[in-house]
Amino acid sequence: MVIKVFLASSSGSTAIKKKQQDVVGFLEALKVEYTPLDIACNEDNRMWMRENVPSEKKPSNGIPLPPQIFNEEGYCGDYETFFNAKEDNLVYSFLGLDPPPGSKEARAGEYEEEEEADEDKEEEELRQLEEEDEAEAVEEEEEDDVDETKEDE
Repeated sequence: MVIKVFLASSSGSTAIKKKQQDVVGFLEALKVEYTPLDIACNEDNRMWMRENVPSEKKPSNGIPLPPQIFNEEGYCGDYETFFNAKEDNLVYSFLGLDPPPGSKEARAGEYEEEEEADEDKEEEELRQLEEEDEAEAVEEEEEDDVDETKEDE
C-alpha cells in the first residue's frame, strides 16, 4: 500500500507549509513509507487530487488545499482529520494501515478486543442464567400441575 501525500512545493501560505511539514515529519518519525506528490509543479497530480477528494470533504470553493492524504486510491483525509487522528493515537487506522506491534494504537486495539471478549463472555453467562431460570420455571409449573392432578384424584 502506498501512502500518497499531495503537497505544494511552492506555496505562498505559511499555514499550508507548516501543515505539510507536520504531516511529513510525523510520517517520517513513525517510519511510514509515503510518496510526496507535488501539485505546484505537476498539473496531473493537481488534477488527480482535486478529482479524488470526495465532494463532501471539499471546501465551499470546491478546491481542496494541501496536504491531502490517500492510501493508494482511497481518500484518508486532509490536515484536520490527520491532526485529529494523531491526537487520538489513531494515525495507522486513519492511513488504513495495521499498527506495528507494541504501538499505542496496537495496544489500544488489543484492549478493545479484550473488552469485547469480556462483554461476549458476560452476555453468554447471562444467557445461560436466563435459560436455567426458564428451565426451573417450567419444572415448577410441571410440579404444580402434578400436585394439582394428585389433589383432584
